[in-house]
Amino acid sequence: MEEKTKVIKTTTATTVTATTAAATTVATATEYEKYGGFETFGLSADVLKGVTEAGFTVPSPIQFRAIPVILQGKDVVGQAQTGTGKTAAFGLPAIHALKNTGQVELLVIVPTRELASQISDELYRLGRFAGVKTVAVYGGQSISRQITAINRGANVITATPGRLLDHLRSGRLKSLKPSIVVLDEADEMLDMGFIEDIESIIGYLPKVRQTLLFSATMPPAIRALAKRILTEPVTIDVTPKELSTPKNIVHRYYVIQEREREEALARLIDTEAPKKALIFCRTKKETDSLSTTLISRGYAAKALHGDMEQDQRNEAIDSFRKGRFELLIATDVAARGLDIMDVTHVFNYHIPFDPEGYIHRIGRTGRAGKKGLAITLLTPLEFKELTRIMEVSGAKITYEEIPSIHEAKKHYLTEFAEKILSQPIDDAAVQLFQSLSDGLDATQIACKVITILLNDKKTVTGPSKIGLSAKEVERMMNVFSRRTSFKSKWSRTKPGTGGGSGSGGGGRRTGR
Repeated sequence: MEEKTKVIKTTTATTVTATTAAATTVATATEYEKYGGFETFGLSADVLKGVTEAGFTVPSPIQFRAIPVILQGKDVVGQAQTGTGKTAAFGLPAIHALKNTGQVELLVIVPTRELASQISDELYRLGRFAGVKTVAVYGGQSISRQITAINRGANVITATPGRLLDHLRSGRLKSLKPSIVVLDEADEMLDMGFIEDIESIIGYLPKVRQTLLFSATMPPAIRALAKRILTEPVTIDVTPKELSTPKNIVHRYYVIQEREREEALARLIDTEAPKKALIFCRTKKETDSLSTTLISRGYAAKALHGDMEQDQRNEAIDSFRKGRFELLIATDVAARGLDIMDVTHVFNYHIPFDPEGYIHRIGRTGRAGKKGLAITLLTPLEFKELTRIMEVSGAKITYEEIPSIHEAKKHYLTEFAEKILSQPIDDAAVQLFQSLSDGLDATQIACKVITILLNDKKTVTGPSKIGLSAKEVERMMNVFSRRTSFKSKWSRTKPGTGGGSGSGGGGRRTGR
């Protein structure tokens, strides 16, 4: 029997059709927003409550395409980059379908223990009002503790292939009969040599099931796997077309631990001293939280997101455009179409969902022939997303270490001195100086005035060292290049070359 495969291709400019025996027309990527929020999918009230609590408002393209198809019970091959919202794309319809039988109903297989833990947490967050009980299963943990947690009524398991197969072969999971099975980051599992383990695991699972496979790329081995283990799948492709970045923008990235994100951003703001900067966050909650934090630390900042009233949004944009504050913290949806000509910096507080998102964000700076600086914060787990952005966009994104507190203070004082030297002198200042000169010499007056000004200014604070060192990043790159087919050498800017929006990369090149 000839295999039927529906293909839904998402681009930015072309109308797309899904073809089977009866053709169905679907929307383009730029049209998906007008169809409304998550409530349009028919998800249960408990699931929608989890969506609201998570701060999601508008479905991403992969969510918009995949959720209705998965709700119909069909197998899916989803091609989308890491960070595009795939977990919610498969998680929300799967949670909606849970019958809460006391058995494991959803099994998610992922390549790494970090991803297993991350997805487990996110599925719990999305489904906690719908009775979701999750367990992450991976090596390095107590086997008995994992089995005990599962036997207490877990209905969702996220697992790495090795530990899951060990449980199945030993008979510890005889009752594992999930109705929905998800393979996430399939190409990563291929790179790590897990495909044989995946096929062995599938042999232990029910033949009648819904299988969902998600992958950033579709090499022949993954296509062959999908053909073997999926039944008449719908293929949904939301990878972007070839993109490019403006030539007058300098791109940098800084590798940090998740807990360092706020401090890293504050340190970079202190050293960069942006005249006007956009800071992109992923959710409205994160936008509000970061805005509150920065304001409490003395920065002139405001938030911009889709839940604000239109007059509030207009006021924030107008004030930012007129330079009444320096930092506008926004979600992608809120900043869409934002046209402000003199933005000097764009900060990606989290790496964008996909290359197209990166292009959209950094395009807010470097306008009208001016130079701009795009800065991205990422953790070691997010490096694969950065390489995809570089490959698709052609952007040369260079690594740099976050300045130490000593370097930041030195930079801050240098900037302050430059402001003093460039400050015009008015008549009132001259008269005040003359009145003070009767009892003090000029040096004493200048030092006292500078002290007052420094005490009134926000001071550089935080830990001495933030983020990974150059050697740590080099080791990370070597491991990454051995595990994947990524061939490009990483680049690092030389210490001391950072600074304004006109500074660039170069420096030494190393790695594999």
